[in-house]
Amino acid sequence: MYPADLVKPMREHLTNNGFTELHTTDDVHAAMKKEGTTLMVVNSVCGCAARNARPAAVHAIHNGKKPDNIYTVFAGVDAEATDLARSFMVPFPPSSPSMALFKDGELVHMLERHHIEGRPAEMIAENLIDAFDEHC
Repeated sequence: MYPADLVKPMREHLTNNGFTELHTTDDVHAAMKKEGTTLMVVNSVCGCAARNARPAAVHAIHNGKKPDNIYTVFAGVDAEATDLARSFMVPFPPSSPSMALFKDGELVHMLERHHIEGRPAEMIAENLIDAFDEHC
């Protein structure tokens, strides 16, 4: 578990930009029952989350079409909520950071850590925007 002061700005990078944070398994269950499109970002303290993933996710949701529901769980902080969110992303293995787009509860697009790490935020955002254009 990471100290709250350490993760606070990382959480706020997403929540201040329209993401709803899910802290419990009940939160995740309720979120995944919602109709429409849902973006789930698995946030983390790793450098590629700060440098690439969070900025890409924020940029993508502020550019044209966007999902009906926008959520985040924090790996290493809200472990049970993160584990449950990841269970909806099977067959993809757990990775942090990662981003999943669901349509009516079905996984339709996935960005794993290896799709994020080493890529500029703009490229990751373009990938998400293309997925939003197709599914939202």
